[in-house]
Formats: sequence, structure tokens, C-alpha cells
Amino acid sequence: MGIKDNQPSFRPIVGIDLGTTNSAIAFVRRGKPEIIPSLRGERIIPSVVLIDMQQKVVVGEDARASLVAMPERTVSAVKRKMGSTERVPIADQELLPEEISALILKELKSYADAELGEGEKEAVITVPAYFTDEQRRATKLAGELAGFVVERIINEPTAAALAYGLNHLDNDHHIFVYDLGGGTFDVSVCELMSGIVEVKASKGNRELGGEDFDWRLVDWLAEQIESEHGVDPRQDLRARALLKEEAERVKKQLSFEEAVAVSLPVVTVVDNQPVGLNLTVTRAQFESFIEKLLLETMEISRQVLADANLTAADMDEVLLVGGSTRIPRVQALLQEFFGKSARIDVDPDEAVALGAAVQAGIKSGALTDSGLIVTDVAPFSMGLSVVQPDRHGHWQEGVFSVVIPRNTTIPTVRTNRYYTAYLGQTEVRIEIYQGEDDWVQNNHLLGKFILSGIPVSKNDHEPILVEFRYNLNGILEVAAKVEATGKEMSVTVQDALKRDSEEEYEESVRRLESLWENKDDEDEEENEEWGDEEEIEELFGQEGFDWDDEVDPDEFFGQAETDVDDDEEDRD
Repeated sequence: MGIKDNQPSFRPIVGIDLGTTNSAIAFVRRGKPEIIPSLRGERIIPSVVLIDMQQKVVVGEDARASLVAMPERTVSAVKRKMGSTERVPIADQELLPEEISALILKELKSYADAELGEGEKEAVITVPAYFTDEQRRATKLAGELAGFVVERIINEPTAAALAYGLNHLDNDHHIFVYDLGGGTFDVSVCELMSGIVEVKASKGNRELGGEDFDWRLVDWLAEQIESEHGVDPRQDLRARALLKEEAERVKKQLSFEEAVAVSLPVVTVVDNQPVGLNLTVTRAQFESFIEKLLLETMEISRQVLADANLTAADMDEVLLVGGSTRIPRVQALLQEFFGKSARIDVDPDEAVALGAAVQAGIKSGALTDSGLIVTDVAPFSMGLSVVQPDRHGHWQEGVFSVVIPRNTTIPTVRTNRYYTAYLGQTEVRIEIYQGEDDWVQNNHLLGKFILSGIPVSKNDHEPILVEFRYNLNGILEVAAKVEATGKEMSVTVQDALKRDSEEEYEESVRRLESLWENKDDEDEEENEEWGDEEEIEELFGQEGFDWDDEVDPDEFFGQAETDVDDDEEDRD
């Protein structure tokens, strides 16, 4: 494997937790997963990117420290934008979310290069269980842009279960993984049986996490200033960043203290006079701000247990993952719900990266002797838009026909037979959706294509076979075939929707390489990033304070008939 342990793979395989707030990289050495530290010894780094005054890329703690001073040159929590085509402004540029994530991954890769030697590396990268297909593909693309060979994307709670399972190979019990990170929330019910980790069900909310807790506190702090001084500091970019930084600090301290003092001499400026903030935040106040969000996590927990046909009493262990699980109220709610204390066998901030390394070790052969095996599930239902008659015989379009139900064990292949909507129809439009609603308009469109060449029939509706192939990376391939003629058309949703052309991909590579060439050296003087006096005045202002209904039958299927094929037996 090239990591000094005589492991059988031809190239190093690492595991990566690309988090909303923090990221980490790990690998397996002598049968155990280990975090690869930064050159400064940091085990995790903030998922923050800065392009400084000299156009140098800075990633990690130094970038995080610049969020307040240079908010327009700094980007954090980009994970929440993954899968979007909206460009993110940073300095004088606009980058795609996956390009910014790639800069974080490049930083992590530099640690692996220093530890394991230069050269090609494969990566297992984790994503929230409730990430959409587009978000998974964007994550895979970010890894490729960073220079990794990305052959596996796994769910974060599954990774955490792997990290736990490696140390409990002889146990047979049910595990509830509660993963509350900086930007996302996931829960999974897993069964551990003699080294086999089987995910029974997963559920989550990709827009719920520690970031939301911070912003609840930011809003409250801003309201205190607004009520006293008549100005909303959230309208000031720098003041907003300052309050966000302070809210995060207060949140963390309140996990260990009952009250925390806030003392900010200058938050914003009114009529050239500084406006500050001095008050105390209690743990009870903070918990009241976030209680509704925490109760939502408990409702999702109830739902995932129902999906797995299990109860809270069936859970032998509750595992905490993610930094936000350190909040005492989180642990109290789980204690009340499950009737037992949650476990922190692995550091909540490191569990996902270590579990990803375990998956990498299984794939490389480094952990073959452990006998550890993992299965996962599809977090969403996937299917097609069809037309079908209602109880009065009127045709309804946009009905969601499920091909792969959520929580189906993956990899899987499912085939459904559909029929043309009317006699003589020669082509159909196949629209692929992901979601749980009965109507496609409330679900998530993954892609669409036209299948033509259907023979003209005056006597019967022509059957069309549609096959969904869903792999271990959570990426979907769809094929449609005219049963009468054998004419077939397929689309790998990953390639069809994300990488529109090789030219766009190469352009992203060139853009990132150009930026990376300017990356700040670790031993460079810390103050150089501030630039000269004119640049500082540009940032803070000259005086130091002024910071400034009808159905188209040609385009839709009729009612689905039945499943043709069962799940694929083979497992990767």
C-alpha cells in the first residue's frame, strides 16, 4: 500500500471526513485507524478557505482566524452549498462549492503526502446520510479536483459505526448512531453481528447542525444591540462575522459552564461611534434558543426507529458523533429517550474520519483479517414521474412511482415495467426523482431523457422496462428499454448532470492549480497576509471604525405494473 506496513494495495487509501465546520484525514497503520495530523500537529482543521491580499490560499485555522478581519475573502461552511451550481464569491473570484471543497481536500492531501510519501492516493470520503445524489456527486468531484482517486463515498453515521465496530467485533447488538455535526444531522440504526455492520435505516436533515445553533445565538445578540442602539449589526458584514465567531465560542463554553460573559467593545459603528456588547448568556437561555431544533432531531430519531421496525428499548448502544453532541441538553434528551447514557467510544470530532479509514482499510485489504463487513442503505426513495388514472378515471400527471424504496440495502438493481400512456405513442420522457412524496413536484429532480423508437401500436400499450442501478457510492444509473424491439437508452446520473463536459472539469483543475501555486507557506510571517497600510485602511475604513393540467401523453408513462428483478445479490 506504500505506507510502510506491507499492505497489499498498490497505492495508499485514506479516509476523509469533509465536514461543515472541521475536516480530518486518516489511514490504517498496523490494523488500526489513525488521524494524519497537519504539519503543525492539528488532528482536525477548520473547513475554512481564505484567499489573502497576496492571492495566496490559506486553509484551516489561519483562515478561520480571518473570518472577522476579511469576511469577503473567506469562506466557511461551504458543505451546505455542495450540489448547487451557484458560485461562491471569495476575494475577487467566484468559485463553485466543489472547487472550494477541493481546496480543503488539497490541504488534507498535503498532510497525507508528508506522512505517506508523494504520489497518487485513493480516498474514501464521507457524506451525510441524507445528502442528495447531486451533493454526493459534488463531493466526489471535489475529491477528484483535489487530486484523489475517489472510488468510494460512504455515509457519515455508517463510518462512525465502522470505527466502533472495529473494536467490538465479537459483539452482537443494535447500535443507534446520533450524528449532530456543524451543518448536518443524521441518525442510523445499525446491527452489529460477528463483525458485520448492517445499516437497517437512515434518516436526517442536511440543514440542521451546530451552525444553526450559532445563528440562533447571533440573532439574540444582535437583537440586544438593536433594542439598545437602534441598529441591526447583522447588516454589517464584519459585525455579522464577529457575532458569529463569538456565538461559537459561547456555545462551546456553555457545554462546560452554566454562564458565559460576552464582552465586545466594538461590534459595529453608529455615527462614527463604536457600539459594543456586554452581557451574560446562561446555558438555560441558549438551550431555549435551540430547543425546537433539538426536538426535531428526536422526532427524526423516532422515525428512523420506526423505519427499522425497532424501538428505543431494542438499542443496546447509543453512539454520539459530531461536535454538537457535547451540548448537555443533547445528551439529556437522548438519556431520557433511550433510558441509557450515550457512549463516546471514539472522539466525536474524529469518529467519522477514523471510520472512513476503516472502510479504506477494508477496501485496500489492510483489514482483511478483521473480518469486518459493512452494508448500507439508500437514504431516499428513487423513481419516475408517471401518469395514472384517479378513482374517477381522470388522468393525473406527475405521480411518483417508486423504483427503489428508501432504506433498501445497497448496491441494488431494480427493474419496473411501465406502459405507454396511449395507443400509437412513439416516445416517452423519463424523469428521475428522489424523495418521499406521492407527487414529483414535491420531490427532487435528478435528471431526464427521451426514449424514442417505440413501435407504433394500434391495439395495445407498449411495455417499457426501466432499470435503476444504485451503487455503494449512492450514485444512480438508469436504463430504459423498449421491450418489443430491445432498443435501450441509459444515463449515469453522475455524468449526465454534473460534469457537463471534460472542458469544464479541466478548467476547474487549471483554476485550482493556479490558486494552489500561490498557497501560503507554513513558515511565512503571520502578518504578511494583512498587506500594507493602504490595504488595511481599505478593509476597516480610513478612520479605523467605518467598515463599512393538462397531460401530454407523449411525455409520460402510464401506471407501473410490477417489479421484474430483485435486488442484486453481489456486494462490493
